[in-house]
Amino acid sequence: MTTQPTTYSIGELAREFDITTRSIRFYEDQGLLAPQRQGQTRLYTNKDRVRLKLILRGKRLGFSLAETKNLFDLYDMENSSERQLRTVLALIDDKKLSLKQQLEDIKVLLVELNNLEERCRDELAEIEASQAANQSLPNQESL
Repeated sequence: MTTQPTTYSIGELAREFDITTRSIRFYEDQGLLAPQRQGQTRLYTNKDRVRLKLILRGKRLGFSLAETKNLFDLYDMENSSERQLRTVLALIDDKKLSLKQQLEDIKVLLVELNNLEERCRDELAEIEASQAANQSLPNQESL
């Protein structure tokens, strides 16, 4: 059984998550990651690795980096207070509402695209039928 390393280089994390080292440095600049330093080399802990995974998951789910940072800041506080938990729950509710609205918008757009596709196919079939009928008529000039 292999054990996970205790630290990771920026290149290792970039390869693991299929992102650029520049992206990782950007997240660091935004205060989302705080690697240790050994000279000029950044050393990322397992906590940094987990945070990077959460950042990328949050992006896929539509969370802004500011929202993700806010969640990290709340999580990093020593004691979870009622206020912290209520704030997290409010953020989750807001995001769920936003995602539900996006889902409804996508459903409407899909219906509109399906209707447009059907109209285009019908018109194309009419054009093709008309062209086929015209080709089967005898040429008037040769009569």
